[in-house]
Amino acid sequence: HADDEDSDYHQEPYKESYKDRRRRAHTQAEQKRRDAIKKGYDDLQAIVPTCEQQDFSIGSQKLSKAIVLQKTIDYIQFLHKEKKKQEEEVSTLRKDVMALKIMKVNYEQIVKAHQDNPNEGKDQVSDEVKFNVFQGIMDSLFQSFNASISVTSFQE
Repeated sequence: HADDEDSDYHQEPYKESYKDRRRRAHTQAEQKRRDAIKKGYDDLQAIVPTCEQQDFSIGSQKLSKAIVLQKTIDYIQFLHKEKKKQEEEVSTLRKDVMALKIMKVNYEQIVKAHQDNPNEGKDQVSDEVKFNVFQGIMDSLFQSFNASISVTSFQE
């Protein structure tokens, strides 16, 4: 009955004030939620480089929430691709280091062998020719090493 509700309103002000407090608390909670969402969008707009206002002819128009989210997704995808490229580069560099260490050991063995027998084979082949042959062999070994070895297995 509408009349009963009206009479309740006049007869029981405590209950209505309780309802008012609940309504006010709910309104405040809802406003707090909206403010948190707005702050989240504002933070995204400040952090994501592609969301920064670049065109001053637009004025102070804000980007829509959908655009902010799409630009954020695009930026995160870009960062993932960059991370993958950097990880691949690190892997390649690790392979290079491993191959160079192997080459260093081989060079040290050649030097040691030469020091042990300094007069053996004197005037047979020039050092430059030896180096060129050795370099060719090492380059081909490195290429096959680089193509077939995973550096991650060395770290485990």
